[in-house]
Amino acid sequence: MDGQGMRSWRGLMWLVALIAFLPGCQREAAAPAAPDLDAAAYVRGEHVWRLERERALLADDGWTTLAGLHWLELRAHHLGNGDRVGLDLGIGPPRLGLVQQDAQGVTFTPEPGVAVTLDGNPLRGRVRMHSDRTPGPTVLGFDDGRGRLSLIERGDRRALRVRHLDAPARLRFAGLRFWPAAPTWRLPARFIAHPEARALEIVDIQGHLQMMANPGRLAFEREGRTWELEAVDAGDGHLMLMFADGTSGHGSYGAGRYLDLPTPGPDGDLVLDFNRAYNPPCAYSRHATCPLPPLDNRLGLAIDAGEQAYPGVAL
Repeated sequence: MDGQGMRSWRGLMWLVALIAFLPGCQREAAAPAAPDLDAAAYVRGEHVWRLERERALLADDGWTTLAGLHWLELRAHHLGNGDRVGLDLGIGPPRLGLVQQDAQGVTFTPEPGVAVTLDGNPLRGRVRMHSDRTPGPTVLGFDDGRGRLSLIERGDRRALRVRHLDAPARLRFAGLRFWPAAPTWRLPARFIAHPEARALEIVDIQGHLQMMANPGRLAFEREGRTWELEAVDAGDGHLMLMFADGTSGHGSYGAGRYLDLPTPGPDGDLVLDFNRAYNPPCAYSRHATCPLPPLDNRLGLAIDAGEQAYPGVAL
């Protein structure tokens, strides 16, 4: 049995033990779940979500495939793997190509004799690279498709993002840890729309400032008081909460966590399920550019639910 299979087997054994434990669990007895919620079925559903969460991180397009983030500082950079190039990708062939930038944008020219693809087809000459700010960002393949090169923009800076199936963060993945699934952390909430369109100033972990659409905030009750979190528009009809709480750096990832939500209906009612709180990509890779929670979303409430701090090291 491989490592992934072993983790799945251990996870299934954990689930069986947890379901057997539920009837006598004093924590749940002290704060019972909503009457219409089947606690055992809920725990099973959370286990499936957690297995899928790990699978997505390790997938060929998952965040653990990040292998490099290289800021473009000069007009031209020779790319490759080693000390004989201007920009060492740390992975791939010794010489990959030449990247150039000017006021019009960024171009890439492959090294003669090195196989590079664009949309799965061999790249024969220079190509203009479209960044992640465009609807169709350019993705270049190398190392027989095991590596991918793309362009990102943060503020007024440009960088090359490198993904590779043999990225250290993927090969040395240490698994995920969660607090026990607790239906009592499924909290009714109310979406309060801002009367006018606004944006939040968000700083990412690389120190860049970006503006994110902020359609409203979520209000919920816990420990006898009302708490509020500003939401950002994540696109595709979803909202995202970026928050830090009393467990940040004390059981959960120190920089905060994320929680995805559907856009609420006209009545504004929805459920915040903090069991689905998860770590940003920078918890696993030092090559990510994760946005950090705004000041208003730093709560004096310990949310001991959802994903815990990553037991490994961000690589």
